[in-house]
Amino acid sequence: MPDITTDDGVRLSYTDQGDPSGPVVVLVAGFKAPATSWKPQQAALAKAGYRVVSFDRRGHGLSERPAHGATMARHGADLAALLEQLDLREVALVGGSMGGNTVWSMIAAVGEERIRTVVIVDQTPTMLNTSDWPYGFYDYTEANRDTLFATTVPDPGRVSIASKGPVRIARLLKALGGGERRELTDPEKALLADHARADWRPVIAATRVPVLFVAGRESEFWPAEHAAAAAALAPHGSSLVLEKDGHAANIEQPARFNEALLEFLRG
Repeated sequence: MPDITTDDGVRLSYTDQGDPSGPVVVLVAGFKAPATSWKPQQAALAKAGYRVVSFDRRGHGLSERPAHGATMARHGADLAALLEQLDLREVALVGGSMGGNTVWSMIAAVGEERIRTVVIVDQTPTMLNTSDWPYGFYDYTEANRDTLFATTVPDPGRVSIASKGPVRIARLLKALGGGERRELTDPEKALLADHARADWRPVIAATRVPVLFVAGRESEFWPAEHAAAAAALAPHGSSLVLEKDGHAANIEQPARFNEALLEFLRG
């Protein structure tokens, strides 16, 4: 895989597929997910004439795993470095889970100059539940703000793996390879905690490009209503809930997700 080197000396890998002269789509995967988890989207987007760049964030996939830089701000800076070093412009940024909030981190730091549109896949903009935002991570409140994500991503117990059925389970295992189940490293714990504390709603409210928020109706982590609530914050926001789909919406129901993604990108 090709790579870039960041200003703090970290090598970050990416894939570059499809039509080199086509409209650019950059795919940013979630926590512990590699760039290859976008394989169903890579194929569909390339077939539709897009240039498809899939990014392994630091500590993910084939990128380096340094002890430093385990913050959302640094991950946003890394994404900005990818766009700058590859000189990508008029980009459609597609972020899944934590990859979605990495997009907001980048926009907060460098703005929207290189961006044409944004797609956020099943990621609430703030994970903490409050009186004005009941769409966060299930049962995550001020009372356990400093402890719930201290060692791992907890299972809220709302959706059982078995309920997904064998086809969706097989897709998840193939895309993620079981790596999401291993014990977290210290940098991963630090990144997860930083992610859980962040609130990207002000960034969304200031973003002027079109944004699509996609939710899985059967998301394991938060109510699907987060998508409509986040879209209402954006000047040009829209939302979509995919039925019989979970948090990894692009993996569990790739055909439905691809159809919705392409429709939005062409719109």
